[in-house]
Amino acid sequence: MSRHHNINGNIVPFTAAEEAEWDANEKAHAEAQAKIVPTPAYVSQRASAYPSIGDQLDMLWHTMDKDNELQHKYYDFYQTIKKVKVAYPKK
Repeated sequence: MSRHHNINGNIVPFTAAEEAEWDANEKAHAEAQAKIVPTPAYVSQRASAYPSIGDQLDMLWHTMDKDNELQHKYYDFYQTIKKVKVAYPKK
């Protein structure tokens, strides 16, 4: 099947070089598509099931707030969050 350009309504056949380039591009595209690995279903299922990052951090904070060992182990994180919570308490 001969490929062609439509230039201002005029049908102009591809040159041999254009045909070869088109074939090479189609082959490269097909090879690239074959390498694409579909995303496993669990990825989107987990993403939609997890709590928001903010909620996850809040759970982590409350866990640390109840445990002195964790407060010391993750001192910088704990103190940074604690400063914000003290500066802006719930009313």
